[in-house]
Amino acid sequence: MNKEPITINGLEKIKDELVFLKEKKRPEIVAAISEARSHGDLKENAEYHAAKEQQSHNEGRIQEIENIIARANVIDVTKINNDGKVIFGSTVFLQNLDTNEKIDYKIVGKDEADLKQKLLFFMSPIGRGLIGKNKGDLVEVSTPAGVKNFEIVDVKYI
Repeated sequence: MNKEPITINGLEKIKDELVFLKEKKRPEIVAAISEARSHGDLKENAEYHAAKEQQSHNEGRIQEIENIIARANVIDVTKINNDGKVIFGSTVFLQNLDTNEKIDYKIVGKDEADLKQKLLFFMSPIGRGLIGKNKGDLVEVSTPAGVKNFEIVDVKYI
């Protein structure tokens, strides 16, 4: 079983989702199945089949989350001495040299990655290009959208 790196915040978020699925969603689905069952013939009962499908998706997600938690290698970057190197869990402040845009990303695991929240998967093209680099470095990254050039303005372990 391969360990997957995850940040403390990522682990807490996924544990919260697990509690929600088990304690809130699961009883709602069971109630919906019970209600649909009371309507009679199950062969042609669309509500029953929809509820059973929803139950299947919910239970699958619960298993998936439990597997993620079992394989989690929690990395607390705040306990690591900051030497300006981009590592898993660090927050990287970049300047796009092509557009002059400033952007920051937190380097995270696949189960917590979300570009809208500036959480960048460490194995994505940009993530791979940044890992191991240092504050002040110029980085050229090949992405599906083409080559991007960045300067690493700052690296924080927060």
